[in-house]
Amino acid sequence: MKRQIFLTLVVALLASACQKNEVRLNDIQVIGSHNSYKIAIEKPLWDYLCQLDSSKAISLQYGHISIVEQLELGLRNIELDVFFDPMGGHFSNPQGLEIVRQMGAEPMEFDKEQKLAEPGLKMFHIQDVDFRSHHLLFKDGLKAMKKWSDENPDHTPVFVIINTKDQEVQGTRSPLPFDQAALDSLDSEIRTVFSNDDLITPDLVRGRSSSLEEAVLTNGWPKLNEMEGRFLFVLDEKEARINSYLIGHAGLKGRVLFVNSPEGNPEAAFRIVNNPINDFDYIRGLVAKGYLVRTRADAGTKESRTNDYTKFEKAKESGAQIISTDYYIPTSLYQSSFKVSFENNRYERIKTKK
Repeated sequence: MKRQIFLTLVVALLASACQKNEVRLNDIQVIGSHNSYKIAIEKPLWDYLCQLDSSKAISLQYGHISIVEQLELGLRNIELDVFFDPMGGHFSNPQGLEIVRQMGAEPMEFDKEQKLAEPGLKMFHIQDVDFRSHHLLFKDGLKAMKKWSDENPDHTPVFVIINTKDQEVQGTRSPLPFDQAALDSLDSEIRTVFSNDDLITPDLVRGRSSSLEEAVLTNGWPKLNEMEGRFLFVLDEKEARINSYLIGHAGLKGRVLFVNSPEGNPEAAFRIVNNPINDFDYIRGLVAKGYLVRTRADAGTKESRTNDYTKFEKAKESGAQIISTDYYIPTSLYQSSFKVSFENNRYERIKTKK
């Protein structure tokens, strides 16, 4: 009898292991953070911005623990904003520091190591007004993630969404255009930190298929257990910038990042659809076909102020693999208990097959 029970347990364990080995990258759901590098705007500057435009200031009233702390907590999606600054110094001495002084306060310490003076991509939210970041250099953020990954080599793949910033903001300095050279520098800075073995690239997923889209819709995404310890980068931009990124790299051949390209294009594999309420059926359809999808559980601090989980519940139900939030832990900037996580306070799970 004991032997029979033992054999039954062994068979069950083997079956579970086999099932796990069949799980693919698009069979999981993970929770991640929005503008993951962001340190909250200090109060005197936020008060000033609130006087100018209270609704805009309210939407900016959030911040994050460090990226490494987020990864330690269990988040597996990171979002980064990058600005082009090949010569260095373009974004040094943000105006917000002087505004704080004019408000009668002393600014918190900023850029003590003069990182903004160094050449290379910079990482923060809005020039001059929302400039505090756990890593002012894009490359430093990458190095922090790489170090954490080396120390935790069996981690579930981390999805990194990239937004390239060159928008004019009234009353602030003009950013440099995010042109072809800037897009190329994205790839080169990532490759200076991560090797091919650290990355899930379009070439890896495409394999011998004629296109990336054909690969994910026909052969499927790689098995999860074969992608442990890796990072998948995505360029979240509009058509014109995506087309620039594709120049000389048709179908994303040789590129590091996936792109948010509509279905029917050879490079289509990853879609960003931010409203799981309005676009619920669309997201479900994309997921059913085999695309990876990122959506959001909240935006502009709205849901946290009203404790509204409707968007998060729809995001989960939609099957979108990546769900972004500003509230994987409750905010300390105002009164709210809003917190986004899966069952048992987890931030990743294997989706239930239907």
